[in-house]
Amino acid sequence: MKKQILFVDDEPNFLNGVRRMLRPHRDEWDLTFAQSVDEAVECVQKASFDTIVSDVSMPVKTGLDLLSELRAMESFGSTPIIILTGNAESDLKRTALDLGATDLLNKPVTQEDLVARIKSTLRLKSYQDQLRDQNIILEEKVQERTFQLDLARRDIVWRLAKAGEYRDEETGDHVIRVACCCKKLATSLDLPKDDIDTIFLTSPLHDVGKIGIPDCILLKPGKLNPEERSIIETHCRIGAAILRDAPKGMDSFLEVTPKNESQSELKDSLLDMATVIALNHHEKWDGSGYPHGISGNDIPIAGQIVAVADVFDALRSVRPYKRSFSFEDSIEMMAKARGSHFAPDVFDAFIDIAKDFEEVWSTYQS
Repeated sequence: MKKQILFVDDEPNFLNGVRRMLRPHRDEWDLTFAQSVDEAVECVQKASFDTIVSDVSMPVKTGLDLLSELRAMESFGSTPIIILTGNAESDLKRTALDLGATDLLNKPVTQEDLVARIKSTLRLKSYQDQLRDQNIILEEKVQERTFQLDLARRDIVWRLAKAGEYRDEETGDHVIRVACCCKKLATSLDLPKDDIDTIFLTSPLHDVGKIGIPDCILLKPGKLNPEERSIIETHCRIGAAILRDAPKGMDSFLEVTPKNESQSELKDSLLDMATVIALNHHEKWDGSGYPHGISGNDIPIAGQIVAVADVFDALRSVRPYKRSFSFEDSIEMMAKARGSHFAPDVFDAFIDIAKDFEEVWSTYQS
């Protein structure tokens, strides 16, 4: 492919001389000529050039003006520009270099000097293009790898949620339904998109702490006694600990030094949100929930949202200790807990889309 070279000079005779000088290179270079800065700018807006050669002294706008305009254009920020000056124009030469000129060439120009300078700037442009292409390839690889790691991370989150679900076969697709309902409710509350997505991805882990609850309690077909109730309530703290606390030996696994706490602490937005949800989804608006008995807006919004989705799905589903309630009965029972169990604004948003919750419940049945 021929290299594209733009010459800018207000003297037609000089441009004709350049055309004659470079005729031996017509098979490798395409030459474009402009007689003013404005004409040159029009040219670069229509085509790409590998090198630009411009006189510094021109009427109205000078070669320095052209330098300033071209360097301000993102697409021509690194295009090599040769400025033609006179021997006595030392101040102009310094200014041209300060403005981003790649090279300087004195007038009158000889064929040998002009060809040598053009070849030098073309090599520079070729190296720049190669570096740019390599950076693009590297960036694409980084993005692809980041995407793959993000998918793997999300996959692990859902598989961990599924592991907790296997402890209680009666829950079926409970975690999937809760996640879908949480996304609908968070959207209805106009939460930021990033928060909606994070709640959707991490809400399936709300009951992961049940991994640590004995089967005799978790699967008990009847009502729990006070001691058993206190044990099952620990699943919130257990879940938070699973998600929050770095396992022993993690520093060695990650090849970081224990002295550097900022490195050794495992930081992840998904794990942070999952921890908040696991710990707070059984808190109640009036402070009668567990594990901390916090109330009102001290309960994180993610916990408030999951509380509604979790209770709705639990009421609609069969459990070892209860039958399934109808949609209408479930709504009626939950309405009685507005302002005591559930945050009023969150519950009101739920009522507006309750039919969507029912659709999710009907869709995801094993």
